[in-house]
Amino acid sequence: QVQLVESGGGLVQVGGSLRLSCAASGSIFSINAMGWYRQAPGKQRELVAAATSGDLTNYADSVKGRFTISRDDAKSTVYLRMDNVKPEDTATYYCASWKLGSLEADYWGQGTQVIVSS
Repeated sequence: QVQLVESGGGLVQVGGSLRLSCAASGSIFSINAMGWYRQAPGKQRELVAAATSGDLTNYADSVKGRFTISRDDAKSTVYLRMDNVKPEDTATYYCASWKLGSLEADYWGQGTQVIVSS
């Protein structure tokens, strides 16, 4: 089992920045990739960004150039730096992890809310 705990959400103004953190514990040796999903009210959950243990990254088109995912494997933590935020970035952000070979996320955090105010 892997436990994921997010932090760093909150209220941010349009054009501002925020950094989300997700700390993993438990069977962290099984983790290959970590990343972030988000779900806005009334919308489907979408993958925002993911990073593998081999430093490969993937971003949703809507956040490319604005968001940056990074990992600190020594701390078993993944970060999402959000710059130049927009109102449409308002959502609950969920941390997720994948085992090697998994197409769907194996573990989820409880979510942290991000509200972008104009």
